Amino acid sequence: MEIFDQLESNVRGYCRAFPVVFTKAQNALLTDSEGKEYIDFLGGAGTLNYGHNNPKFKQALVDYINSDGMTHGLDMHTNAKQAFLESFHRRILKPRKMEYRVQFTGPTGTNAVEAALKIARKNTGRHTIVSFTNGFHGVTQGSVAVTANQKYKESVGMPLPGVQFMPYDGYLGDFDTLEYFEKALEDQSSGLGHPAGVIVECIQGEGGLNVASKAWMLRLQEICRRYDMVLIVDDIQAGCGRSGTFFSFEDFGIEPDVITLSKSLGGYGLPMAIVLLKEQLDSWKPGEHNGTFRGNNHAFITARQALEHYWSDDQFSRDVQKKAAHLQARLKEIQAKHGGQLKHKGKGIMQGLEFKSGDMADAVTELAFKRNLVIETSGSEGQVVKVLAPLTIENEVLDRGLDILSGCIADALSKDVSQAS
Repeated sequence: MEIFDQLESNVRGYCRAFPVVFTKAQNALLTDSEGKEYIDFLGGAGTLNYGHNNPKFKQALVDYINSDGMTHGLDMHTNAKQAFLESFHRRILKPRKMEYRVQFTGPTGTNAVEAALKIARKNTGRHTIVSFTNGFHGVTQGSVAVTANQKYKESVGMPLPGVQFMPYDGYLGDFDTLEYFEKALEDQSSGLGHPAGVIVECIQGEGGLNVASKAWMLRLQEICRRYDMVLIVDDIQAGCGRSGTFFSFEDFGIEPDVITLSKSLGGYGLPMAIVLLKEQLDSWKPGEHNGTFRGNNHAFITARQALEHYWSDDQFSRDVQKKAAHLQARLKEIQAKHGGQLKHKGKGIMQGLEFKSGDMADAVTELAFKRNLVIETSGSEGQVVKVLAPLTIENEVLDRGLDILSGCIADALSKDVSQAS
């Protein structure tokens, strides 16, 4: 451990919460250098929907490497990219009657968000992007501007113009937050002006597992169309099946102008990101938005395997929804045991429990790690304990992890009560 303290930057985060050296991983199980086994409810922060070292993908990747297939190709044509695009069109876009161009950006989610913001501004000639309270879209300069949490903005060291924040669905209780948004658009003295676009998550992962309603999303789309604003759905964490369907917005019946995907898109934990954009918005000049690593061919191989193995029909989606229903039932049981001290939140296998403070949520996750469960928090104050287990987690392992979580919550809450008395 000494080498990490000696050489690695202070910016490191997850390793502080989980201070061991991991040496092996398979599906939802991690093993450290001392041979201890942990259940993974973190899933690479949503990057490992298909688990660690998925055997369905591994051999295809090994075979491609052994064949001296292209590893790095900028945006040149390769057989790996061709196969991914054909599969993505056949398995994802065509069955959903979705007509989009695919833009390969740099390999992380924030790269996709940066491109999406440019698309909105370039096509409208306007500058302001509307984002929402508790939204998280990345930490590079453009994406952190549309990220709500102040702690990420402070490190930039300069003003972040071009963004206006509006209240997300439910942020003001029963008040219709889009009524306020619409009023601000109509009023030339509101200070909002005429935005270029809107960026939104259907499920706010880092923001605390807040879920937008169908009615709210449909009305948001209608407002965007009426006022000629580009609707961007950030599906980086909630996409690729995490919500129970491939896209988190499928149940809503909306058709975003732009969609960002990353995290689990690569299938194997390999970095990959794309922007889906309507053809009329594809006004880029060649090379106008680029990136050295927008051609990760190893990720194309495993991404295609994920599509072929899990999205050739709706069986996987049904399995995820069934598992999500079980997760919800278990979490609500835990909530019921502790009265008004907890609140269930989320959707799909992206659910959790909200505590009255971030300190209490931290106490639970610290206890969990001592009992061999890796789980993190989210929310404005880190007050939500969040389950982001691989979608492929075995039912027995899921229940074992939930048993650990339940015990940690009971112990943390009872200790808090005893200290208060």
